[in-house]
Amino acid sequence: MSDTATAQRTKLEFLRHALATLAYRGGKAIRGVPPEVASFRVGPTSRTPLEILAHVGDLLDWAVSIARGKQTWHDSEPASWEEQVERFFAGIGRLDEALVRGGESIPAEGIFQGPIADAFTHVGQVAMLRRVAGSPVRGENYFRAEIRAGRLGPEQAPPRREFD
Repeated sequence: MSDTATAQRTKLEFLRHALATLAYRGGKAIRGVPPEVASFRVGPTSRTPLEILAHVGDLLDWAVSIARGKQTWHDSEPASWEEQVERFFAGIGRLDEALVRGGESIPAEGIFQGPIADAFTHVGQVAMLRRVAGSPVRGENYFRAEIRAGRLGPEQAPPRREFD
């Protein structure tokens, strides 16, 4: 394997770990959201957690299209909370699969700095809105979390060290 191919494989493996981290942290933020929190709006022009989660699904779809070499964007209308949660994990899975199958043409840095970094921002927004709405997510030492590339669904390792 050439040095370029080795470097690209390293970037894609790191990006896969970032996706597993998004699944872990995102899963924690979206698990057990009460219906009134999903529709909570902090201000007249702000997004609800449901609208934010739909946008995260759009970001993941965009990232998959980039990884497949045919960049497209679509603004979706939010479905139910449960459907958006399923879409979140399915989108992470599709992107991970595209990275596994991908090659030197996948722009790993661009996928990270665009859709993935934006998705992390929005997961943080959902966690913050949960706290404001009275349904906080417990803090955690994420450095200690058991996060593994390829573990992408709603079933994640239990937290090792949470705090309030």
